[in-house]
Amino acid sequence: MNKNLTQGLAGLALMLCAISPNQIYAQSKAADLKNWPKGASPSEIGIRIANHFVATPHTNFNRPGPPKVITYPETCTWYGALTFAKESKNKALTSKLAARFEPLFGEEAKMIPVPDHVDYSVFGSVPLELYLQTKDKKYLDLGKSIADKQWGPPEGPRVVKESQGYYDQGFTWQTRLWIDDMFMITAVQSQAYRATGDQKYINRAAKEMVFYLDKLQTPNGLFYHAPDVPYYWGRGDGWMAVGMAELLRSLPASNPDRSRIMKGYTEMMATLLKYQAEDGMWRQLIDKQESWPETSATGMFTFAMITGVKNGWLDKEVYGKAARKAWLKLITYINENDDITEVCEGTNKKNDLQYYLDRKRVVGDLHGQAPLLWCATALLR
Repeated sequence: MNKNLTQGLAGLALMLCAISPNQIYAQSKAADLKNWPKGASPSEIGIRIANHFVATPHTNFNRPGPPKVITYPETCTWYGALTFAKESKNKALTSKLAARFEPLFGEEAKMIPVPDHVDYSVFGSVPLELYLQTKDKKYLDLGKSIADKQWGPPEGPRVVKESQGYYDQGFTWQTRLWIDDMFMITAVQSQAYRATGDQKYINRAAKEMVFYLDKLQTPNGLFYHAPDVPYYWGRGDGWMAVGMAELLRSLPASNPDRSRIMKGYTEMMATLLKYQAEDGMWRQLIDKQESWPETSATGMFTFAMITGVKNGWLDKEVYGKAARKAWLKLITYINENDDITEVCEGTNKKNDLQYYLDRKRVVGDLHGQAPLLWCATALLR
């Protein structure tokens, strides 16, 4: 046998022998997404956050006074609580979440958002999930009508000059090329597909996602808050991460856009690994060390990685370790009232670094509560 080959094999054998069973076990445990310390399991955390949501009145995001419409952060949390109820087989929780919805068919009907904007159309994901769990057709009719309106002809006061052009190309007329949209649009369309089995819904979402990826993803896999705002804002990128994971979870293998979306997703996940802090968190501005650890973005990225590991899209040892570390640190930000702390306030785009660094850190904001429920759900799937 060749002398160099013999030496190489001997060296490899020594390396393998040097890896003890304890080291292999420790590596596996670091990536374990099933077994958790007491108080840290997705079942324990999820029920705390879900019960807190059930007991919380409708909220008026970024506006003074009582709410006049269901806002998208409430929608996202409601959807998360419902999916958690399903995966934890908690029918009593589903009943409570359905009871919260019932007034919207009566005295609170005016609070149902008019689906003429992505932030309002995403509401359809809630009745569609209620239909999936209860089989009550009134939920299907409402959710499906919202999903269909999103791809109908432009109408209403929110129509802009570009709306018709997007519609003519087969995109939703609500297209605006904001990164938030890739959760808001894909959530309701994916839910309509899950509820009806009609592939037109998931195909719409996939085509829209590819359009956004081609227009907005930067070479490193991340996304600027806007083309004219060159900052990687955590929660903004979080919407993209969750949107891609939610879409890929149900997108048929035969869909011609699947490979493009998977490429965008895996490139983003690989870059996020590089910017995860040693304690497991991600920052308000992903690539800025001077930026503070932010919980809503961390929750969103954690969900995306859990979903990737569970579905076999991501390496379990690498991304499972990142997701476990993130979850265990993230839940330390939950206070005694079951409110998550260190949530970035609502943020419009602005080409100013200091603007992002100085954003208020709020407590219990539903932008932060929702991802906790999404993560708990994903860990239980």
